[in-house]
Amino acid sequence: MKYFKTTLLTGLLSLGFAVFTYAQSLNVWKSLSEVTYKISEDNFGELYVPVFSDKVKQLEGKVVEADGYIIPFEGMFKPEHIILSSLPLAECFFCGSGGPETVMEVMLKTPIKYTSKRVKVRGKLTLNSKDPEKLMYILKDATLVE
Repeated sequence: MKYFKTTLLTGLLSLGFAVFTYAQSLNVWKSLSEVTYKISEDNFGELYVPVFSDKVKQLEGKVVEADGYIIPFEGMFKPEHIILSSLPLAECFFCGSGGPETVMEVMLKTPIKYTSKRVKVRGKLTLNSKDPEKLMYILKDATLVE
């Protein structure tokens, strides 16, 4: 009986962790949408600077999972440095109606091949509000989740 209880408890804890990880993956884009912008200036004129909500700030430095579509920039696709969009290509920030909170840079540990299918990656989230040459969300030390 003791073995059964231990096995059941272990199974329930594993299931709970799996559900938490799955929910975190599904909700990371929703959480990342909690951003506003302020207008600032640099040497080239006005620019929008992201102001992250407390919920987003709590994710900084944490390992998160994000699923989405690889954005294929002609002549610029690097298999170890990709742009991931939560939306399909026709709706993404660069091609359609999505906002800048729907894309992230992903720095992969191991290069991947381009695919038009949805992919999932896991890595450490970095927030960027200082470098206008980079996206505001950067996933570092990322791996492809199979």
